[in-house]
Amino acid sequence: MKTSNAQSYIPALKYHVLTRYYDQVVSLTTREATFKSALVNQTAPLAGRHLLDIGCGTGKLTQMLAEREPSLMITGLDADPSALDIARTRLAPADYCVTLKQGFAQDMPFESATFDIAVSSLFFHHLNQRQKLQVLKETCRVLEPGGQLHIADWGKPLSLIQRGLFLLVQCLDGFETTQDSVEDLLPDLIEEAGFVHVTRGACIPTTLGTIRLLQARVG
Repeated sequence: MKTSNAQSYIPALKYHVLTRYYDQVVSLTTREATFKSALVNQTAPLAGRHLLDIGCGTGKLTQMLAEREPSLMITGLDADPSALDIARTRLAPADYCVTLKQGFAQDMPFESATFDIAVSSLFFHHLNQRQKLQVLKETCRVLEPGGQLHIADWGKPLSLIQRGLFLLVQCLDGFETTQDSVEDLLPDLIEEAGFVHVTRGACIPTTLGTIRLLQARVG
């Protein structure tokens, strides 16, 4: 589900065998319904648009977006075939306008200026700083001029207690990739990648740390 370089990726819970439990873990530990609903609300309006879900994983955010706006065309991109299989099973019962594609976010298999909106949920903290910037530059490339980027991910903790809780995430996902979250560096990287009007949105405390929403536009 989460990329590490052009040849490999890190599964959602670090180990392939745990992918099947990803949805349960996220639901129990991250206030998933709260932060993903806030992310969906932040992307509005969605009618008639073409959206890219970066690191779509098992497809829960993809499904929420499709249910919010039936006319929305969604492309989900993820490197993990096991996670995409779960997403296909989740999305199959309904007639959503969704295409799921396996691929790496550092080298997106899309033409430039293809999408109006890009979203990402709990993806960037799996990447080191160089990889984050690569993905953000690719995202900027595949978005149309004026296109929007919306992110929900771990951010600077709201308190010392939240900082302590986040150590559990760092132990699982790695200190190199997650330290950027603690230091609130993602907004600076978004700007460096070519986006403008980078804005910090809601902060949501969870049992594992603070999830922060961000948004930006292509200049």
